[in-house]
Amino acid sequence: MTGRTMLLGAMLGTPYGNHPGAWRMPWAKPDEYTDVHAHVRTAQTAERGGLDYLFYPDRTFIWGDLESGPPIVSIDPVMLLAAVSAQTTKIGLVPSVSTSFNEPYGIARQLRALDVMSHGRAGWNLIPSYEPEAFANFGLPVPSREDKYGRLHEVVQITQALWASWGREAGAPDKVTGRFADTSHIRPIGLQGRQVGSRGPLQIPPSEQGQPVVFMPFASGAGVQAAGMYANGIIGMPSSIEESRSQRDMMRSVTEAAGRDADEVKYLSFATFGLGPTENEAVKRRMALEDAAGIDKRLAHLSMMLGFRLDARDRDKPLTVTQVQGMQRRSGSRQEVLAHRLASEGRSLREILGHGVLDQNPGVVGTGEQVADMFQEWVEAGATDGFSIVVDDLHDGLDDFVDQVVPILRRRGLRPADYGGSTLREHLGLAEQIGRDPRLTDRAAED
Repeated sequence: MTGRTMLLGAMLGTPYGNHPGAWRMPWAKPDEYTDVHAHVRTAQTAERGGLDYLFYPDRTFIWGDLESGPPIVSIDPVMLLAAVSAQTTKIGLVPSVSTSFNEPYGIARQLRALDVMSHGRAGWNLIPSYEPEAFANFGLPVPSREDKYGRLHEVVQITQALWASWGREAGAPDKVTGRFADTSHIRPIGLQGRQVGSRGPLQIPPSEQGQPVVFMPFASGAGVQAAGMYANGIIGMPSSIEESRSQRDMMRSVTEAAGRDADEVKYLSFATFGLGPTENEAVKRRMALEDAAGIDKRLAHLSMMLGFRLDARDRDKPLTVTQVQGMQRRSGSRQEVLAHRLASEGRSLREILGHGVLDQNPGVVGTGEQVADMFQEWVEAGATDGFSIVVDDLHDGLDDFVDQVVPILRRRGLRPADYGGSTLREHLGLAEQIGRDPRLTDRAAED
């Protein structure tokens, strides 16, 4: 048993999985990237495993190389999760919505609708956009950093004010008295910033959790400061346990500096995995994905890690003694260190790839015990509050995680046996919130 539990969610995009070879596996359906039912099935699997939330990224342009794979985002995440909400009952639903193009009233209305439809399970991954392609799609120039974050602050504060424009005190419809709602508690907000504004109020009351939970990606500078003010969930992409601990400590510090309790912000690290009954079988499974992704292209990436060009005809051979001696350390990254170690052990090129050396996020290609060991180490070291898992192949990867990893985490006391509540705030251990955080508005008034 451990004294610390962890939060657990899944980052989803395409219905195939995060590995570039997943869509080319024999069982994959090439046109499934627009199939809502595929996303529903995935969400139901995650809910079967008691995961706290599903996180969907977004880009408002074609994201990914369509010559070699499906777009990473194909369907608007709010609309997609509205469909998912009708086929699930407990798991949290966190779509990404940019503050750069959407008006506060539209964000407040859409996410309030998702929150009410799901009975208090909605979140909001609050992001400012930065890509020129995205701004071009809205006929806008890329703003300065000052304007980008200035708009973010205005959008989130006005959105949260709109969420409070219909208060719980308005009551429920009463057929006996003939009063549908007490309109003294449904009031306009009348807020106008430099870039955005809204009159209000919204047309629907709060959900069971009050309002959606705000998530934000870990970022530097102004992004960290904004996250310390507004976010309860931080989506982190650390490259190592040390970087994860540093980022979590930083978020806790800036959250306290904003006048909030550090425990109100949950730092959630990305983690990739590939599972098998044994480590060898897990590696073989991943090798099949590497082959499907196009071995020439994958070996080109490995070549950069090792410091010399590899020949695809040698894919099933280990490096020669001369090649091992000629390996060059460049970045010193976790992936590079692993690739060099495996090459020195005499593994073939395909085996090296099969250990996940090209994965962008820390993780494990191995058994459920090995994945659980990594998760436990990170949590007990204070490096993270939980994980957003990144599944390589959704054909079997999420089911395997639910069946092989989750039971181990539960036995170790790292995960509850089942959901302890029905709302996303309950899953994250957060209090109800309706409207703007009064601690922030009080400090702003004092300043």
